Amino acid sequence: MNDVRRPLAATLAELVPEWPDDPHVAIRAAVQDSGKKVVVLDDDPTGTQTVHGVPVLTTWSVETLQAELRNDLSAFYILTNSRGMPLAAARALNAEIGRNLVTAARETGREFVVVSRGDSTLRGHYPGEVEALAEGMSRDFDATLLIPCFHEGGRYTIDDIHYVAEGEWLVPAAETEFARDQAFGYRSSNLRDWVEEKTEGRVLATQVASITIDDIRMGGPERVQARLSELEHGSVCVVNAASTRDLAVFTLGLLGAEKGGGAYLYRTAASFVPLRSGLEGRSLLTTNELGLPAGGGGLIVVGSYVPRTTGQIGYLLSREGVLGVEVAVERLLVDERVADEVTRVAREAEDGLRRGQDVVIYTSRRLVGSADRETSLGIGSRVSEGLVAIVRSIAARPRYLLAKGGITSSDIATAALGVRRALVLGQIRPGVPIWSLGPESRFPGMPYIVFPGNVGTTETVGEIVTDLRPPID
Repeated sequence: MNDVRRPLAATLAELVPEWPDDPHVAIRAAVQDSGKKVVVLDDDPTGTQTVHGVPVLTTWSVETLQAELRNDLSAFYILTNSRGMPLAAARALNAEIGRNLVTAARETGREFVVVSRGDSTLRGHYPGEVEALAEGMSRDFDATLLIPCFHEGGRYTIDDIHYVAEGEWLVPAAETEFARDQAFGYRSSNLRDWVEEKTEGRVLATQVASITIDDIRMGGPERVQARLSELEHGSVCVVNAASTRDLAVFTLGLLGAEKGGGAYLYRTAASFVPLRSGLEGRSLLTTNELGLPAGGGGLIVVGSYVPRTTGQIGYLLSREGVLGVEVAVERLLVDERVADEVTRVAREAEDGLRRGQDVVIYTSRRLVGSADRETSLGIGSRVSEGLVAIVRSIAARPRYLLAKGGITSSDIATAALGVRRALVLGQIRPGVPIWSLGPESRFPGMPYIVFPGNVGTTETVGEIVTDLRPPID
């Protein structure tokens, strides 16, 4: 299969039939039998978009990790927000968490496996994060497994090429807007080539192993287990998957390999986590399940600048009862103008909330950036600090808060709302999680909607805002 755009339906139809047996029951039994806790280091909060009933931590002291390792839940997340950091800081953070996990596990006697959850469109600090994590844990892994498929968001890996579904087409990831990210851009859609590109040639494409869709669909879990056991020690292996069944079959084979003594470090998107954790599926959340107050307006904070988000803002602002307050990014980058801009935006937003309006705080859409990765990340950090200051300055409690964009949602949760531990309730739309904020936060129990920048149609944000409005008497 060539690295070109392909029709979605026809491409999936050309693949060999899926493995006939549903492995979910066997996966849950194997997870329970292993007794290992799944620890997910999430480089932004959007990785919780496939789970429910799972806690999210924003701190990682040994004592905090001990408490999570001791409970009966099968998994927990640690929100690192490392995608918004320079590489050196991201590496240091991952190494620190790795060391703390090992100490906490030793003192509790609870074994664990680690998932480094990254973006399904291949942005982020790879391989730096996984290398630092392994160093911090002082563990010698048999292989690092790359599993970026995210079927809920239309991300497929076929013949080692990673695709993003856009309408009726599968577009190679390197041909999408995400590959032009100023901090984490890339040229390769073939994941073997992508590894060589990201490791700057330290790992050649020819050295990267692959578990194919034919392995999964024709050989089933036993074939997957055999392929994993054959990997060269310390290698990198791409996992292909074009459906949830593919990923489930792979996971059952992986659990078999781990039971046989295999040790693997995972760099994955969000779809893998609920399977490896043995979580049962659940339907989308309804408004009645959120315990929203009888009145008031919602607060929507948008920092994501990708074109998809810009289209969603335009649609949302066209809806009746929505107040838009634009943040001038250029002012946030000038020390003498930041305070005035924060005060202006916070005042307008608070006035709208007190009138019962749904208020959208959004950054100006002209991208201010740099070709230099560190400079670009620094600009993003300044903008996010401005949004945090604005939300801190709003005294009125919103009906709910929706944060759009990974770095934005992380910084708002931790720095503006003081979240240290939250609970993922589930999803309100596919790939859009809702948290319930912990008692230590500024607004205990408030629903917090984490909306990824690269998820949803033009109408999705507007539809959610409309659905969450108080009923009309």
